[in-house]
Amino acid sequence: MSTFLWESIAFGPIHSRRLGSSLGINLLPTDVKICSFNCIYCECGWTLEKSLTAREYYPVETVMQAIEHKLQEALAEGKAVDSITFSGNGEPTLHPHFDQIIEQLLGLRDKYYPNAVISCLSNATQLLRPEVCSALKKIENPILKLDAGTQEMLNIINDPTVPVNIDEVVHELTTFEGNVIIQTMFLSGEKDGVAFDNSTEPNLSAWLAKIELIRPRKVMIYSLDREAPATKLHKFSKEKLEEIAELVRKMNITVETY
Repeated sequence: MSTFLWESIAFGPIHSRRLGSSLGINLLPTDVKICSFNCIYCECGWTLEKSLTAREYYPVETVMQAIEHKLQEALAEGKAVDSITFSGNGEPTLHPHFDQIIEQLLGLRDKYYPNAVISCLSNATQLLRPEVCSALKKIENPILKLDAGTQEMLNIINDPTVPVNIDEVVHELTTFEGNVIIQTMFLSGEKDGVAFDNSTEPNLSAWLAKIELIRPRKVMIYSLDREAPATKLHKFSKEKLEEIAELVRKMNITVETY
């Protein structure tokens, strides 16, 4: 299996199927994935290190200098930037000064690309840290993962590397009062000899119930698009995703499928 890691703090802008021209931000090391999940489908590969305990995080000043340089470069070259997007080599909100970075980025965005939105692709596991939850509420596009409706399915697909209670995460998601985008990967396959499918019952009804509780402004539904670290995984068709999307649309919630 091949894996993909970003080689710098700021990169792009690149074309994103969901966000347009996106300038990416990676707050994690360039040589290893650091995450609180070990998702079976992650393009960055397996989570071999669970924290940066033995490493140093990028200082806030270093991060901001790299981002500002990229923004200046993109502006000088006349490149569009629709979104400034936290993604990178794992879970961006694990950075201990994520809230400070968001605060300073708001100023840089207003200076260089005032019409761009700030997006963060996050697995939502750090929402119980008040400073992280508060920071995500300050940006236009907190895009937060909810791949499962049940704890059992979450453990299969996302395989947390830290204790994660799905009901606690959902509760925190409700505090966004709708200003949140939920992203969900639908797929089927086999893990450790056990077959799974998060589009079937009882998971699907449980997931729909959680979407109803959160009432996000949008749900992004997608399936496998790149090589995954796990084998025996199956991608869903656009038609299958649309069937699920229709169930969400009945709640008067906007859905996009990819």
